[in-house]
Amino acid sequence: MADKCHQRVGAVLLIDDPKDIPQDLIAHGADVVYVVRDPKFAHYSTELYTNAFAELITEYRPNAILIGATNDGRDLGPRVAARERTGLCADCTILDVEEDGLVEWTRPAAGGNIMATILCKEDRPQMGTCRPKTFKAPEADPSHKGEVVEYTLKHQIEDRVEVLRRDPVVTEGEMAIDDAPFVCSGGRGMKAKENFALLQDLAHVLGGAVGGSRAAVDEGFIEHPRQVGQSGKTVTPKIYFACGISGSVQHKAGMSKSDTIVCINKDPDAPMFEISRYGIVGDALKVLPLLTQKIKEFKES
Repeated sequence: MADKCHQRVGAVLLIDDPKDIPQDLIAHGADVVYVVRDPKFAHYSTELYTNAFAELITEYRPNAILIGATNDGRDLGPRVAARERTGLCADCTILDVEEDGLVEWTRPAAGGNIMATILCKEDRPQMGTCRPKTFKAPEADPSHKGEVVEYTLKHQIEDRVEVLRRDPVVTEGEMAIDDAPFVCSGGRGMKAKENFALLQDLAHVLGGAVGGSRAAVDEGFIEHPRQVGQSGKTVTPKIYFACGISGSVQHKAGMSKSDTIVCINKDPDAPMFEISRYGIVGDALKVLPLLTQKIKEFKES
């Protein structure tokens, strides 16, 4: 995007560490890193982060800003956009740039049935959020040269919110789907919650995690934290198994960037086959035990 606009790639780092040097950001493509150091940045704060971002925008006037659509990013993005009196396109899945420098922000719309491309023609900066893992991170290039700008805020504010306690989230049991190398997902075609044990067996053999479509969550087959799709998680595993999942636009938005997609479905016309490298037309309840057994035998041989 920056090359098309003939501009530099900038990164903002709000950090409490007084010594950390952000060379990893430069190695991954940043031409300039704006570093603001303050002990208050040890944990995310809506007011403190918004204040710092707004001051950096005033000082350096960027053409466009892209923020990760994490829980914190979804809070920060709208606040910064409102402060700057500009628009914000949320949860983008495709980004491009027109010849005149306008960013084309593309995201699912109308319940995920269409893809809308949005332009911010008048106000600056152009702003959008993008889900983590929507785009693959570039390989680190240690030879890439960049500039580090140590910035001191001119306008300090006090956070009006006092955090009394922080309790770490302890996860037990199954592997999370976010970073799993293999994701075995089921849809309404799995027919019952008990049948998700077949997906768990396959995931266990592969060393992966179990996911599901929104339909599977709505049916009570699997919990929402394991939902893949527009209203769930975005995953990019080495192999994604779509079992009994028809392949709605909403679901594809959360897994289409997987390295390899394997579809198992009784319907030969299921849209999921269109983006799959491998497809099996058949009942997932019958195919999964056979597939799991073959993989076991292969690993043991």
